[in-house]
Amino acid sequence: MKIYLDTCSLNRPLDDKTQARVALEAEAILTLLALCDAGQLSLVSSDALLFEVQRNPHPQRRAVIAEVLIRASIFVQFSDQIEQRAKALEQRGIKAVDALHLASAEAERVDYFCSCDDRLVKKAKALPDTAVRIVTPLELIQEIER
Repeated sequence: MKIYLDTCSLNRPLDDKTQARVALEAEAILTLLALCDAGQLSLVSSDALLFEVQRNPHPQRRAVIAEVLIRASIFVQFSDQIEQRAKALEQRGIKAVDALHLASAEAERVDYFCSCDDRLVKKAKALPDTAVRIVTPLELIQEIER
């Protein structure tokens, strides 16, 4: 099973965990990454992820997430197809960088696109032609346990 964790998800374990939701999502992401390391899931990385991670102003976060992405078993490079799909998604209300992530995930035909960004999840789930399942970290854990 292939999963794409967007930048928000990859940052979640590094966030302040005083809120219950943040703590639960952080634990879910760490569990998903452990399953990837164990070979039970395949982590997908992309040029979009590398681009966004390199723009992170916090060097420690940048380094930790870069280490995670190195462990990805699949890498999606930008292509004309991804760029065209991202533009179409952007026209439908998805932010530019998020559209690149979603288009990259679709191009790789991942099983799940995971984000902690409530607005993105809501908008992406409402799209009738999304080629991947859009989930939060907690939803993804529930799906895997079925």
